[in-house]
Amino acid sequence: MTPSSRVQAAIELLDAIIAAARDQGAAADTLIARYFAERRYAGSKDRRAVRELVYAAIRQLGERPRSGRAAMLAVAANDPEVAALFDGIGHGPPPIGENEVAAKPGVAPEWMLSRLEKSEVAESEWPALIDRAPLDIRINWLQPAPAPIEGAAPIPGLPDALRLPSGTNIETLDAYKDGAIEVQDAGSQIVTLASRAAPGMRIVDLCAGAGGKTLALAALMGNEGVLLATDTDRARLSRLAPRAARAGATIVETRLLNPGREAEALDDWTGTADCVLIDAPCSGTGTWRRNPEARWRLSPERIERLVETQRHVLDIGAGLLRPGGALVYIVCSLLDEEGAGQVAHFLGSHPGWRAVPLTLPAGRAHGAGIRLTPGHDATDGFFVARLECPC
Repeated sequence: MTPSSRVQAAIELLDAIIAAARDQGAAADTLIARYFAERRYAGSKDRRAVRELVYAAIRQLGERPRSGRAAMLAVAANDPEVAALFDGIGHGPPPIGENEVAAKPGVAPEWMLSRLEKSEVAESEWPALIDRAPLDIRINWLQPAPAPIEGAAPIPGLPDALRLPSGTNIETLDAYKDGAIEVQDAGSQIVTLASRAAPGMRIVDLCAGAGGKTLALAALMGNEGVLLATDTDRARLSRLAPRAARAGATIVETRLLNPGREAEALDDWTGTADCVLIDAPCSGTGTWRRNPEARWRLSPERIERLVETQRHVLDIGAGLLRPGGALVYIVCSLLDEEGAGQVAHFLGSHPGWRAVPLTLPAGRAHGAGIRLTPGHDATDGFFVARLECPC
């Protein structure tokens, strides 16, 4: 591919990503993979260059742009080399018209910025929300200790965590193949510590997904006790079993739940769990640096639906705990309606429950819990609270 045809490829991909964001379709990474699966002539350098152009545009634009061309024009406005590739030669994009208007740069849609401000996320922290994320790993002590990894740096306060150089191909490392390390953001590792998981406990990871936090819990438990991982998403949950096998996490059980009938499927756990960890479905505003096009998918209505879902899973989790047990509520959101406000609502509707003060390696007190932000903590953004039920 010529440099100008790479720009045109980025425009085509951005058109597909914009449409998918509008219609809640496939993720950007999936669309990029499909695009190049149909274009075998594109070499690795071409794929890398096009991907970088696509994500440069996505990160630069808070509002969903009207077209892929308008998005790339925003990149061109700040990069003369890209602007020069709008030359109309071969498969390149047509020259930039005198009256063409580029998409407007920004961190997020205006309505979202207003909510971030209301949630006490300072404007000075907004740019960090869309920076490139680092590659963090967790050392899995259920397997033999891994050999030293070139370029790995320790993460303060997390003796089991390392930060790897950007671009590290983790899947080629022997330590990854052997299950001695797992990819997990430092923030995700930190909030999991709020579970205070220990050997012999009975723990439910209620919204386990593919099981990143489940595997961290198994390690904290030293493979002793009972650890149930549940989810309503069959595809995501199916990825946990092979991951657990590779990690040597032998105490993990999985259970697929039917939406709306979760409590029925968990009847045998009612009133018996020491801890229920809820990594609840949320807006993902704390993980935009990993999924920047997620900003284009959000709407006030979608957040309202997520808030209702969060209340639903909190009620389910509360019913599973033994007297004195702990509900650990986590969202990778920086919005108070999903975090501190959600916990305040729960405490107000569940007499006798209390929020337990947390001491974690990073983050700041916020409401009844702790919030981590990319700008302050150099992690993904999270809110976590530990709630204990009456004895």
